[in-house]
Amino acid sequence: MDSTDALLAGSNVLFVLLGAILVLFMHAGFAFLEVGTVREKNQVNALVKIFSDFGISTIAYFFIGYQIAYGMDFYAAASDLAVNNGYELVKFFFLLTFAAAIPAIISGGIAERARFYPQLFASFAIVSLAYPLFEGIVWAGNFGLQDKIEAMTGASFHDFAGSVVVHAVGGWIALAAVMLLGARTGRYRSDGSIGASFAPSSIPFLALGAWILTVGWFGFNVMSAQEVEGISGLVAINSLMAMVGGLLAALFVGKTDPGFVHNGPLAGLVAVCAGSDVMHPMGSLVVGAIAGVLFVWFFTWAQNKWRIDDVLGVWPLHGICGAWGGIAAGIFGLEQFGGMGGVSPMAQVIGTLAGVVYAFVAGLVIYGIVKAVVGIRLSEEEEYNGADLSIHKISATPK
Repeated sequence: MDSTDALLAGSNVLFVLLGAILVLFMHAGFAFLEVGTVREKNQVNALVKIFSDFGISTIAYFFIGYQIAYGMDFYAAASDLAVNNGYELVKFFFLLTFAAAIPAIISGGIAERARFYPQLFASFAIVSLAYPLFEGIVWAGNFGLQDKIEAMTGASFHDFAGSVVVHAVGGWIALAAVMLLGARTGRYRSDGSIGASFAPSSIPFLALGAWILTVGWFGFNVMSAQEVEGISGLVAINSLMAMVGGLLAALFVGKTDPGFVHNGPLAGLVAVCAGSDVMHPMGSLVVGAIAGVLFVWFFTWAQNKWRIDDVLGVWPLHGICGAWGGIAAGIFGLEQFGGMGGVSPMAQVIGTLAGVVYAFVAGLVIYGIVKAVVGIRLSEEEEYNGADLSIHKISATPK
């Protein structure tokens, strides 16, 4: 390897490593978003759960999931793994942070009443099997399904940074988990009417989580190029415009509610992931704004009409906005809408619907098995006392 090749290899490693660090930091954002949203008696559980899920996800992805998705294991000698400055190792690290986002997403939906160890087991199953199977189909071309979509529509399913692969999959698995778990005690009356509105415990923590996620998302999207030569300012500006579109739409439609204001930019960022490399910035602004509206509407409908007690609104945020982003990439990525082209609306619909159905069924299977075998819900007394005292034997603010 000459000096130029060595410099390029080192630059690629540094580039992907920085992306991995930024997305790793997003997990702190998931944690504080949940800490600020749940009641005070469940804050410790939120922090411990997110960190523990990351540890379990690392083991699951290192030993099983990554090989399923990309066909690579880590049983070679260290000297072999370190080829090209260890690029394949930091690539694993980067993609691990994506895989671990699935349990972090689910955590917010099932907060306040889920048992601890059964959730860790479910996280292991998701990251070792369910997620990498779909990830490998979309991003590694496994099973030839991308080739079939391209043969039918003229283009493969395009999901640059995971609107569907990560967010929609996480959101629809979460919906299955929430439905199997049931609503928090007292949330709804026997006649279906709302019994109690559980206010967020800390708007500042909620806001901190949203800000951390927003900043880290530029690593999530821009570094999805996975090499220096592929870096694009278009991805960065599209992410920015979608973020702002989601923020402003949620601000107005949500009538300045701080929960909507701080989740609005996240909705826009979820939606822009898929097409951030092919859309025009103006198109990204529209995609983000629509996502912000969708989040407010679906969160309100889920909580008030459909009686789905999704604590952080992870299904509207990741499931609905992720699906919208997958479809939107096939519209606003077209040249007639100012995009780069190379996408097919039909391919995007097929890929998105496949991801939604697959994730929801996988969620029903995994959480259904765990529920039947060991149970997934705290007892009524444990829930009343709070997950902090019931599971961790300490509260966030000892009196």
